Amino acid sequence: MSLGDEPGYPETGHTRTRLPESDPYGGASRRGGRSSSRSLVTVVGVVVLLIAAIAFANRGGDGDSSSATGTAGGNGSRPTTSSTAASGTKPVETKSAEGIPTGFAHSTQGAQSAAANYSVALGSTDMFALAKRHALVNTIYAPDVAASRQAGLDSAYSSAKFLTNIGLNNDGSAPAGETFISRVIPVGTKVTASSTDTATVAVWYTSLFGLSGAASTNPVTESWYTTTYELTWVDNDWKITDFQQKDGPVPVGRDQQASTADDMTRAVEEFGGFTYAR
Repeated sequence: MSLGDEPGYPETGHTRTRLPESDPYGGASRRGGRSSSRSLVTVVGVVVLLIAAIAFANRGGDGDSSSATGTAGGNGSRPTTSSTAASGTKPVETKSAEGIPTGFAHSTQGAQSAAANYSVALGSTDMFALAKRHALVNTIYAPDVAASRQAGLDSAYSSAKFLTNIGLNNDGSAPAGETFISRVIPVGTKVTASSTDTATVAVWYTSLFGLSGAASTNPVTESWYTTTYELTWVDNDWKITDFQQKDGPVPVGRDQQASTADDMTRAVEEFGGFTYAR
């Protein structure tokens, strides 16, 4: 089994990132500002988008019935409002000892919440620490598959070759002076199949992965994936029985300068990861 099978591991599908003229973690001076012409184009683009947004917001009450049905001209090309609307369901209030949300609603919305939050946990740095990984897997996976899944994960995450390739020590920790970053940020979820006690949920997310530090040869990069989870209702909660991961959809990268190692490390330390999704 390859680590690419586990959600959030960015083995392939990196999005394009513009780096500074020198290596982003080499401590070189940052690139100069963009030309005035490019800045003008950017400002004009922002103004146009703002005007369009205001015009769209003022359309309320125009009697256009297509906004209620979520179709444009009857061809179904426009997503329904429920695709982005707040679910209205309160977040769960219980968590496991590892801080993973538990006790999701016995509904398709609850299944989506479970899948999104489980993606965050499976893509975290906790997966690289033996004890935390065991507790995490036992919380997230259905009891009848947790043990077998555990064995495969232990083999993969303890591989000296794998850990060396991504720049970590043999115990999964980061080298001195560097910060290991592994985060999954869900963008959206959808239910592709469901019954009373089972659900298939696809989670689209972006992933940050790498080492932040002046000596890092594996700088933090961004990737995009969609993982489809098979969930079952057991012990009064949704649990994973299986999943499949694929690359994308991947957006076009913006012409942005990559941050320095200090900026990236500070951001990870100051901004907490997702605590609850959907």
